[in-house]
Amino acid sequence: MKIRAIHFVIFIFCCQLTFGQDLKPEYQKFVKSFIASVKSNNKEGVAAFISFPLRRDYPIPTVKNKADFLNRYDEIFDANLKNEIIKSNPAKDWSEVGWRGIMFGSGDIWIDTDGKIIAINYKSKAEIDLKGKLIAEEKLTLHPSIAYFQVPVYILETSKFRIRIDDIGKENYRYASWSINKSMSDKPDLVITKGLWIFDGSGGNSHFDFKKDSYLYQCSIIVLGTSESPPASLTISKNGKEILSQDAKIITK
Repeated sequence: MKIRAIHFVIFIFCCQLTFGQDLKPEYQKFVKSFIASVKSNNKEGVAAFISFPLRRDYPIPTVKNKADFLNRYDEIFDANLKNEIIKSNPAKDWSEVGWRGIMFGSGDIWIDTDGKIIAINYKSKAEIDLKGKLIAEEKLTLHPSIAYFQVPVYILETSKFRIRIDDIGKENYRYASWSINKSMSDKPDLVITKGLWIFDGSGGNSHFDFKKDSYLYQCSIIVLGTSESPPASLTISKNGKEILSQDAKIITK
């Protein structure tokens, strides 16, 4: 949802502190080729650089494949983004940022070291408008008690629970949960506000803390883990003692 594709946006400040050297010549080669494709409006050529599926800001649908990308090309690569790419200097404006890959500008585009675009964090006016429209439509599908929020953040599912996390304004995060067999149009079984979103270092992992009386509901988002790590998890503690822990799937983000 609020986190984008692979969530490099949250790392930008840290990243900007770690680069500063010119991009290596072997990486400049494919960056130059990408710039040339954008400059010539070669949509097929640009598509060849994309690693699919390409995530967009929820609730904008993920770009599933090449055909979907070509259909939505002008929505993603508007005149402003294309102009910034075309005038960019491969050596100066594109920077290698460790394991995260190669960053354009302040993180508008990320390319891996194999030359594949893994994230486009730039949002055109068309996408911003579409996002607003889709959020308004989504609110109509929710139970009235939670149909107010500014930005949807995550929907998670464990074996027992469906969990929705929304930013309801000024980074006040709300937790709403249902048993897994219920719909989000039903009244939530539990709602907690004033949650905190905490980033765990620069690796991309983060967690949300929601407190209610003596209980702590913690939703962890796992970007950097092992091959056996789940994408997310739910941990519930009472008076500091863990009483439940379940792996979770990220349904939307």
